[in-house]
Order: sequence, then structure tokens, then C-alpha cells
Amino acid sequence: MIRFLIRTAIFFLSALVGLAVADLILDGFRIDVGSYIFVAVIFALLQGILSPLILKMVHKNANAFIGGVGLVSTFVALFITNIISDGLTITGVSTWILATLIVWLAGAIAAFLLPFFMVKRVADERRD
Repeated sequence: MIRFLIRTAIFFLSALVGLAVADLILDGFRIDVGSYIFVAVIFALLQGILSPLILKMVHKNANAFIGGVGLVSTFVALFITNIISDGLTITGVSTWILATLIVWLAGAIAAFLLPFFMVKRVADERRD
């Protein structure tokens, strides 16, 4: 149960980081300050649901595209989050493309690095 909670926290935090980086970099990508958590929760839930579904569909029908599943699920999750939430605004085709790449890449990097920081913090706390 603890591992599940840690993985869930890492998944949510990596989604939050990806969204925040896109918000900082792109002019046509805006998240209202009061909506950050809500937008990140919606996005993370959608990403968690869509990724396995898209992977299964791609694996069954187009094996060569398996590497792009993360990008496709990020785009679809951003699209649905944009529709559901008034706190997220994405304008322009180039912003959509760049936002997908930035959210995916920053989220992937955060998902890779966060466990190291979390494990280090827990280990340091246990030593004290």
C-alpha cells in the first residue's frame, strides 16, 4: 500500500511539474494559479487511464508506434483536461504541439528524478 501511495504521489507530482514547465515556457499555455492542483489531478487521472488503453490499442494494431504512446496519451489528456477545466487554456497549433512535448518530457524527467529525492529524504530522516 505504501508503494502504491508513493508511486501515485510521484505520478501526480511529475504531471504537476510537466504542466508547470509548459506554463512557464509557452505563451499560449496558461493555467490559472488557483486551478493548478485541479488541472494536475484531472490531467494525471486521464494520463493514468489513457496510457494503458492507448498502449493496448497500439500494441494490437500498430506495433511500430509503441514509442509514441506517451506523447499521444499526453496530447489526449491535455485535450480532455482543456475541455473539462476552465483553469487550463491552450491556444494555437504550435502551442498544442510544443505543450505536448514539454509536458511529456518534463513529466518523464520528473518521474525519473523524484524517486531519488524522495528515497534520499526518507533515508536522511531515518538516520537522524
